[in-house]
Amino acid sequence: MTQTCDRKEIAGDGRQRAPNVVVFFTDQQRWDTAGLHGNPMGLTPNLDRLARANTHLANSFTCQPVCGPARSCMQTGLYATTTGCWRNGIPLPENSHTLAHSFAAAGYRTGYIGKWHLYNRESHGPVPPSHRFGYDYWLASNVLEFTSDAYDTVVFDGDQNEVRLPGYRVDALTDAGIRYMDANREDPFFLFLSYIEPHHQNHLDDFPPPHGYREMFTGGWIPPDLAALGGSTHQHLGGYYGQVKRLDEALGRVVDALTSLGLLDDTVVLFTSDHGNHFKTRNSEYKRSCHESSIRVPTVLAGPGFRGGGQVDELVSLVDLPPTLLDAARLKIPEPMQGRSLLPLLRGDREGWPEEVFVQISEAQVGRAVRTHRWKYCVDAERADPDRAGGSEIYREQYLYDLQADPYELNNLIGLQSHRRVADVMANRLKSRMREAGEAESVIEPAPERRSGQRQVSADEARQ
Repeated sequence: MTQTCDRKEIAGDGRQRAPNVVVFFTDQQRWDTAGLHGNPMGLTPNLDRLARANTHLANSFTCQPVCGPARSCMQTGLYATTTGCWRNGIPLPENSHTLAHSFAAAGYRTGYIGKWHLYNRESHGPVPPSHRFGYDYWLASNVLEFTSDAYDTVVFDGDQNEVRLPGYRVDALTDAGIRYMDANREDPFFLFLSYIEPHHQNHLDDFPPPHGYREMFTGGWIPPDLAALGGSTHQHLGGYYGQVKRLDEALGRVVDALTSLGLLDDTVVLFTSDHGNHFKTRNSEYKRSCHESSIRVPTVLAGPGFRGGGQVDELVSLVDLPPTLLDAARLKIPEPMQGRSLLPLLRGDREGWPEEVFVQISEAQVGRAVRTHRWKYCVDAERADPDRAGGSEIYREQYLYDLQADPYELNNLIGLQSHRRVADVMANRLKSRMREAGEAESVIEPAPERRSGQRQVSADEARQ
């Protein structure tokens, strides 16, 4: 039975207050934009400080590097093929159970502000009440990058009326979020703040930062994969960094507001992103690949249950975050959820935690990938139409990377005789995870064999 709660305590536990929950969700943010991941540009001092005092998920990955599908996973705790939203433009099914449903049933106020991207492909702006899935407060656009610009924020309220918010878009949404927290401070609330930055502005093919911020960061540090491969990096990285900087300032404002309202000690804050950004180095656009630049994201959990948690090095998937938030609020985790709560890891219980993360890829290809601490393995359904097929019966090996020797994924090892054993082990891991996600049994065809002159990888190395 779902528990109910009030400001004072979680039902059944008089020792603990019901925490508020704030999700700070960015769009297309690479993991290595954060100082806590070694970025030297000083972009994320607020996130870094939050991580040091709370819990940093050092190996956090999306399970679908596309906006809409990733959001379906974040709202439901299910893989995109399970939600049915395996590409952009597919509405979340009306019978879907979301985080907001769980929190609302437990007596929480529920609010959504920003980008939704879970309604149909034809509607960029208003989202009808039937497709808000448990959120009682609404100030959002279905596809925010199509209804607004950097200094022209257009969203829609609960009555589907157009609302224009002043200021830079990150600031405008943050202001709205702070107003929401202030208005609901007497009751437990679940607030999902969904930003579009640092995603590109589609009609401009640009990453527009606040005035003056592009100049601050142009010519700065370039991640090694981008330095090696180029893409649109030199054109776009300065603006992208400027967007990341402003997002971090917004995070600081949210924490300051919670402090001012006396809510910080009673609020769980999750910072994460839907996917990363490879700046046209891996295909013709910005995401939709298995590479670290696309799938690895910065993730921090703060507040009750997460203070002093330190750095968690286990591999964590986006589908693990919804059950974690429910667990932190002492609410029942719906059985259909395909992720698992991270709280046992913080208590030192690592038994049964998966040794790999599973990724589904759509739109640019029909692909699947699995990643361990050392190896990355990806397959592609060459004959499948990415716009019409969410999966395939037949895949072909596409990539194999040794992340220990090649962390920037510049040397594809697929097909090499020396690494055949690794590919076989990873193929079996991938098939297992596909079955667990509810996918039909598939055939994985081996890549054409290549000679390398290298020693054969040992069986122990293949399982790392």
